[in-house]
Amino acid sequence: QVQLVESGGGSVQAGGSLRLSCTTSGATESRYCLAWFRQAPGKEREGVAVVGPGSGYSNYADSVKGRFAISHDYAKNTLYLEMNSLKPEDTGMYYCTAVVWSGSMCPIRDWAYNTWGQGTQVTVSS
Repeated sequence: QVQLVESGGGSVQAGGSLRLSCTTSGATESRYCLAWFRQAPGKEREGVAVVGPGSGYSNYADSVKGRFAISHDYAKNTLYLEMNSLKPEDTGMYYCTAVVWSGSMCPIRDWAYNTWGQGTQVTVSS
C-alpha cells in the first residue's frame, strides 16, 4: 500500500524558488504514476506535473512549463517538485498523489488518482 507524505512548502516572494518533497513508500518504479496537484482557495484542484511509470514520461500544466520540474528518486522513495520563478498565482495547497497505471503516459486529471497525501501549503507574495 502506498503512503504519501509531503513537505517543503512555505512562503516566498515572487521570483523565488521552493522544492517540495513527498515520501512515496510502496510506489515501485514499474507500476506507478506519481503527480503533483494544487488547489487554490475557491478553485478546483488542478494537475501541475506527472512522472512515470518508471520515470520514462513526464508532463506539465502549461502554466508551469519551463518553471517547474518533477522527479522521482526511487532509491530514496521520494518525489520532488522543483519550483522556480514562482508567481502569486502559484499559491495553493500542493498534493502528492499516486496510482497504479498500465499505460505509458500518465494522466494529469485528479479523477485518475486514488492515493493522496495530506498536502503542503505554498504561498507566493507579490
